[in-house]
Amino acid sequence: MQPAVLSAAVAVASHVTAVSFPGWATSPISATNGRVAEKRAFVAGGSYVRIACQATDTIPLPCLATRSGKAMCGEAQPGLHLSIPNLITLARILSVPIMVWAIASGEMLFAFVLFAAAGISDAVDGFIAKRFGMASELGAYLDPLADKTLLVSIYVTLGIEGHIPRWLVILVVSRDLMIVGAVMLSWLVGKPVVVKPLLVSKVNTAAQIVLVGLVLGSLGFAIDLGVLLTAATYVVAALTLISVAAYVREWVHHMGSAESQA
Repeated sequence: MQPAVLSAAVAVASHVTAVSFPGWATSPISATNGRVAEKRAFVAGGSYVRIACQATDTIPLPCLATRSGKAMCGEAQPGLHLSIPNLITLARILSVPIMVWAIASGEMLFAFVLFAAAGISDAVDGFIAKRFGMASELGAYLDPLADKTLLVSIYVTLGIEGHIPRWLVILVVSRDLMIVGAVMLSWLVGKPVVVKPLLVSKVNTAAQIVLVGLVLGSLGFAIDLGVLLTAATYVVAALTLISVAAYVREWVHHMGSAESQA
């Protein structure tokens, strides 16, 4: 969906006023010291528009609305643009082949450093996007794609090289394929489902990251972490299975409710 540029008339006062968008819900906006405080207004389609502009009297404010839920008043900025956070995320994606090569070539210390840098870059681009209002629709798609591409590629490579059990690789990759397949199937049958990260999924991803760090660190620095690696392996396996069960439950519930409403 292309961003829609809308005009909003904002009446500024020292008390709570309202910002109206044609066909959209009305959201209260508080004004303090001549500045409109940041507030989110729900709009049709599950998007949001965020108002964060300086105002004087009643003035027209062009607002950019995108599906990512990020919008700013002022000069319209395209939703799909390469901001600094997006460039950092792209760099993380481009580092994946290098990391795969490093693991396959036995350069484990180099792979560990790259993996650590990727983790730091993930935190940095998220901070920049939130701190400086650079969140975008493109970034909303790129960031999870980068994380998943990185983890899956590393797990597959480590499994091929025999550094982690192959059954774990199959379990981790199969989970992701099942989720993608379920989402595609729901769209094909006309009952699209919106995948929202569950708490167990976030914990599972964190555990997967920790396991990769432990494996690469133990190999790169020649440290024996036998018992710890074994424990981390089974924790990841357990969380992956629980995550699969949770997503299957959510998917079945969605499909059932969609069927009853039809």
